Amino acid sequence: MKSIVIRQPNELVLEDRDIPQPAVGEVRVKIKLAGICGSDSHIYRGHNPFAKYPRVIGHEFFGVIDAVGEGVSDARLGERVSVDPVISCGECYPCSIGKPNVCTSLVVLGVHRDGGFSEYAVVPAGNAWTIPDSIEDKHAVMVEPFTIAANVTGQAQPIEQDVALIYGAGPMGLVTVQALKGVYKVKQVIVVDRIAERLAMAERCGADWTFDNSSQSLQTALEEKGIRPTLIVDAACHPSILQEAVNLASPAGRIVLMGFSSDPSQVAQQGITGKELTVYSSRLNANKFPVVIDWLKKGLIDPDKLITHVMDYRHVSDAIERFEKDQKHCCKVLLTFAV
Repeated sequence: MKSIVIRQPNELVLEDRDIPQPAVGEVRVKIKLAGICGSDSHIYRGHNPFAKYPRVIGHEFFGVIDAVGEGVSDARLGERVSVDPVISCGECYPCSIGKPNVCTSLVVLGVHRDGGFSEYAVVPAGNAWTIPDSIEDKHAVMVEPFTIAANVTGQAQPIEQDVALIYGAGPMGLVTVQALKGVYKVKQVIVVDRIAERLAMAERCGADWTFDNSSQSLQTALEEKGIRPTLIVDAACHPSILQEAVNLASPAGRIVLMGFSSDPSQVAQQGITGKELTVYSSRLNANKFPVVIDWLKKGLIDPDKLITHVMDYRHVSDAIERFEKDQKHCCKVLLTFAV
């Protein structure tokens, strides 16, 4: 089989490997589609502190179970599945309180263990979630990105009267827009970014107001409209955002941080305690695959609004480069492996 392997930073190869056999409790998935995420690019470029090399990247993938290991029912053969990349121990403190996404021995497919940019992948049977026939393939592969929004909203618990502000109109910001508007029916969602085309994507995903802060003050614009956001999501992950979010937030507001900036943020405690703000962080997803599958079944979200390119896996280098360099026109790139 062919696998997309990052041998070391900036060295990507299509490698011939033996087709893997599922071990006890595992299934083998014949991959049909996989999505490119920013973290795949970061591993490729050597900017992901968690990755080990060589590595088959890819943590957003969908396919069909074609083999099962000992202890897994043969009835699962032929199932269409989307794979949760989070592998946890189930016993440590985080796992015991429903946060397997920060398990003390966390393993993430495509980061710590070989992932789904391959013609076949073996995964724990419990991580392969059955996709109903009513959900088409290209939507099934988008379950994982939307679990990020499900995790964010699961933490913050949006309500209809919220006024939400999202920093960043990249894929993670856009899935969060769709969750807030389509699932939680939030009254107003504001998106701030510096790329006009991305802001247009945010509007297509349901944003009520978009703002380009490249040359204008967001704080001034909000004050002129008398807006105090009650829920702020940082999907841009710049160190300067946290203090601004504290300044802008309504008293009793919530702030959710996404991403992994290693640069420190300076923030005055007075703004947090004076308004009694709640600050959350969100990593990966905690058992959110069934949540997103249900959203898709009910038509509450629309992955088509994010998918801009579909390319053959053999052109993965071009696909990643397009993803990295064409932020005006490229949002979500899917790789095809099988038909």
